[in-house]
Amino acid sequence: MGRVLQACLNGARRPGAHPSLPITPQQLAADAAACAELGVVAFHLHPRDVVGLEVLAGPEVATAVAVVRAAVPGAEIGVTTGAWVVPDPVRRAELVRGWAGLAAGRPDVASVNVHEEGWRETAAALRDAGVGVELGVFHEDAARTLLDAGLPPGAVRVLAEVRPGGTTDDAERLLDLLAPLGAPLLLHGEDGSAWPVLDLALARGLDTRVGLEDTLLGRGGETGLTNAQLVAQARG
Repeated sequence: MGRVLQACLNGARRPGAHPSLPITPQQLAADAAACAELGVVAFHLHPRDVVGLEVLAGPEVATAVAVVRAAVPGAEIGVTTGAWVVPDPVRRAELVRGWAGLAAGRPDVASVNVHEEGWRETAAALRDAGVGVELGVFHEDAARTLLDAGLPPGAVRVLAEVRPGGTTDDAERLLDLLAPLGAPLLLHGEDGSAWPVLDLALARGLDTRVGLEDTLLGRGGETGLTNAQLVAQARG
């Protein structure tokens, strides 16, 4: 088993994309609690507004994080800073810097995608807010960008992601490129690559993750599974 199995509960998927997809803070908290019973101690979630759209605004982020934290006290809770949520990089960094005052609703970590415009400014804003940085690396060009730039202050891990349609060979190339950074690596796939890449991560003793953000199907192609059932399959 890798050192950490993170549960990625909902991601950018649209409400209704899956019958068990958690959207509201209460749904996220219920799923987190069910996964925690299986030993999960790290969670990644995408806070939403009242109509289910992803947000970086402090009040919605604080509510989602605080409600989940109450359900899984002591667990690491992470969120996204994806550029698709707030495309303007200046506004995105401004919102993220405002998380400093969220108290119990401030996330422990947040992901920053290295291929997105303004990623360094977003990482700096997270550091200023007292939030750890997870650096999302989706492809080899992003890995080289990060190698050239170096790890920003506050970096806690690198998320090496194999996109849908990718293979374990793609994962191996990413890992080889990222190795010189010396940072903790969390390796995961998405949709068709999710289970093969998860198994590679487990075989390599790396941190990994599973949940409805990364796959709507079980290991054997089963549909309709909950986040906790996906975690159970990953642990099994």
